[in-house]
Amino acid sequence: MDFQQLAILLLPLLAGALLDALIGDPAWLPHPVVGMGKLIGGAEKALNRGARRMLKGALTAIILIGATYALFWWFIPFCYGVNQWLGVGVSAIFIFYFLAGKTLIKEVRMVFKAVDVSLEKGRAQLSRIVGRDTAQLDAQEIRTAALETLAENLSDGVIAPLFWYMLLGIPGMAAYKMINTLDSMIGYKTERYKDFGCWAAHIDDVANWIPARLTALLMVLVAGHPGLLGFVHKYGRQHASPNSGYPESALAGILNCRFGGTHTYFGQEFYKPYIGHNDRPLTTQDARRAIRINILSEILMLALYTVGYTVGTVLFV
Repeated sequence: MDFQQLAILLLPLLAGALLDALIGDPAWLPHPVVGMGKLIGGAEKALNRGARRMLKGALTAIILIGATYALFWWFIPFCYGVNQWLGVGVSAIFIFYFLAGKTLIKEVRMVFKAVDVSLEKGRAQLSRIVGRDTAQLDAQEIRTAALETLAENLSDGVIAPLFWYMLLGIPGMAAYKMINTLDSMIGYKTERYKDFGCWAAHIDDVANWIPARLTALLMVLVAGHPGLLGFVHKYGRQHASPNSGYPESALAGILNCRFGGTHTYFGQEFYKPYIGHNDRPLTTQDARRAIRINILSEILMLALYTVGYTVGTVLFV
C-alpha cells in the first residue's frame, strides 16, 4: 500500500474530527442522533407499558442497535463502491456527526458565563446538558455538574466513538451512538425506566468499560500527572456507575476538587459517592483547564491511532 492510499484511508477520520472541532453540531443541521432519539422515544411510548417490560426493553435495544450496525455495514461500502471519494466524503460526514466534543465544550463555557450572571440563568443553561433536576442547585453545584458532565462527555461523546470506530469502523461507531442514546433516554433507575431501560443501561456499561478507563488514562497523560492513576483507581471504582467515575476522577484529580453528592433525577434523589476531598470553590479558570484537557485528550487519541495505523499498514500490508 502506498502513502496516497494510506492518506485516503485516514482522511475520513481526520476530516470528520476537524469538522467537529470547527463547527460542532449547529442547531440548523439535521442530525442522525436526533433520528435515533425519535426511534427510541416512539418505541418506549408504544412498548413501555403492561407486562414483560424488561423483555420488551431488551428486544427494543437489541433490534435498534443491530439494525443501526447493519444499515451502516451496508451503506458505507455501497458509497465506496459508487465512487471512492463519495465514500470518503460520506464517511467523514458521519464521523463528524458521531463525535460530540465541540458542542459540549461550548455549552460548558456558557454554563460558567450564565451562573456568573445569576443562579436562574446558570440553572437554565445547565439543564440543556444534564439529565438531573437543576431548579435547586446553588452556584457551586452548577459548576460542579457542568464539569462532571464535561468529563463524562469526553468519554461518551469523543473517546468511546473513536474507540469503536477504530475497532469496527463507522458501523461500530454508529451502533455505539445508538447504545449511548438509548442509555441517555431510558437507562435510568426510576419507576418508569427501571425495567424497560435495564438492558439499555447494561449494554452501555459494557460498551463504555474500556473507553472510560482509556479516557482517564489520556486525561492524566496530557495533564502531565500520570501519578494520578492511583487516585483514579481509588475513586473511579467507588462511583455508582461502573464507568463514569473514571473520567470524573481524572478531572477531579487534575483540578484538585471534589465531585459527587446527591442529585435529583425526575423527582427522585440519587447519591453519588464523593470523588476527591477538596471541596473548594470552582472557577472559570477551572473550566478553561478542563476544556484544554478535553481537547488535548482527543488530539492524543487521534495521534495514537494515526501513528499506530500507519505503522501497522507499513509493516503488515
